[in-house]
Amino acid sequence: MPEGHTVHRLARTFDALYSGQVLRVSSPQGRFADGAGVLDGRRLVASEAWGKQLFLGFVPDGAPADVSDAQVPGVTCGSDTLWLRTHLGLYGAWTFAGAPDAPEVAHAIGAPRRRIGERDLVPSSSDVSDPQVPRGTSTSDTWEVPEPRGQVRVRLLGAHAVADLTGPTACEVITADEKKAVEARLGPDPIRDDGDPADFVARVGRSRVTIGQQLMDQAVVAGVGNIYRAEVLFRAGVDPLRPGRDVPAATVRAIWDDLVVLMRDGAEHGAIVTTRPEDRGAGQAGADDAGPVPDVGRGRTRQNTDGSPGAVPSDQAFYVYHRDGLPCRVCGTPVLVKELAGRNLFWCGVCQT
Repeated sequence: MPEGHTVHRLARTFDALYSGQVLRVSSPQGRFADGAGVLDGRRLVASEAWGKQLFLGFVPDGAPADVSDAQVPGVTCGSDTLWLRTHLGLYGAWTFAGAPDAPEVAHAIGAPRRRIGERDLVPSSSDVSDPQVPRGTSTSDTWEVPEPRGQVRVRLLGAHAVADLTGPTACEVITADEKKAVEARLGPDPIRDDGDPADFVARVGRSRVTIGQQLMDQAVVAGVGNIYRAEVLFRAGVDPLRPGRDVPAATVRAIWDDLVVLMRDGAEHGAIVTTRPEDRGAGQAGADDAGPVPDVGRGRTRQNTDGSPGAVPSDQAFYVYHRDGLPCRVCGTPVLVKELAGRNLFWCGVCQT
């Protein structure tokens, strides 16, 4: 399931492609036909993320196109604003295609056909012949919109780009009051400027549920998924099975501060990297004998390796996530794994005590 930084990148993508434009909204699949009919011909004025929820704000054509006239973070000001709320879940993805003059954005964000871990994909020249990648074509001054591929729940078509949503867990049109109700059920989001660390500390501290479970609870903190959960607890040296109320408040606050840095970096670069530079390359199988063996050789999650200058290799990006059985990068003992609340939990039994 995409983590919160991915949804924030989606919000920025929609803002770059469509802000202020009147959009054609349709449902090629047909399952969202009524909702598409309500939004069709409206102007997109706001693109927001809160945790794993994406909110796209639409006003009637002719209403102010300036986002500041329509809403401020977390509070809708315009009574005419309707919101498209989507949650990608395990299988959802937004796929984009655009004319040559469209801003460059990731080709697909979510769980698309061509995806590596949590890294977004921008199409390269080698993608042109791949029939699984939707492409826009053009003559000198005409853009030919590609046909929908797969079961497209909703399609947004603007002046020079198209976005297709497939496989979402949630896709609905809601009012401003309904949007506020959804937000009220969510914990603070470390990427948002209005995220409240005191709220997070209080929620963790009043529960005997393990902190490992609480970090995956969107009502405690919004946007954290399995990767950030495992990695931030390792970086804090906290046992994931410790009850939240037994973790010192100062430590919980330090976890929040670390999430702010890590998740905002993920939103900026489109990849999760949690290792400190001095720990990269350490703790790889075989590092003390025949040379390092990439973690990805074990068939685990791959990400971040895209050949760009300065990119962190995929086998050096994490401390514990999907590294069970491999040596801890810090102490050398094998990384542990167990199931907790239906998800695999990874941690070091020595460094996290």
